[in-house]
Amino acid sequence: METGRADINSVLLQMRQMQAQIQGPIEKPSNTIAASKTADDPNFGEMMANAVNDVNDQQAQAKALATAYEQGDPSVDLTQVMISIQKASLSFEAMNQVRNRLVRAYEDIMNMPV
Repeated sequence: METGRADINSVLLQMRQMQAQIQGPIEKPSNTIAASKTADDPNFGEMMANAVNDVNDQQAQAKALATAYEQGDPSVDLTQVMISIQKASLSFEAMNQVRNRLVRAYEDIMNMPV
C-alpha cells in the first residue's frame, strides 16, 4: 500500500510542477514598452502540445500495464494498474476541462461587440 501513497505523491508533484510552469515566476513590470521574452520561454501552443502529449503518454502507459497484467506478468500488480488507469483518466478529464474553458473564452471573445 506504500507504493500507492508514493504514486499519489508523485502525481501531486507533477501537477504542482505543471502549475508552476504555466504560471511562471511573478515578475515586476519593466520600464520598457515590450517585455523581453527569452528563447527558453515556451509559447502557449508548445505548452498545450506538451500537455496533450503527456496525457497521451499516461494513457499509453496505463494501457500497457493493463495488458501486461491481463497476460499474467508477475511484475505488474493490480494496484499499479488501477492507479495508472486513474491517473490517465484524471489527466484526460483535466485536459478536457482546459479545452472546454479555452473554447468558452474564444466564444466569449468572438461574441464581443466591436
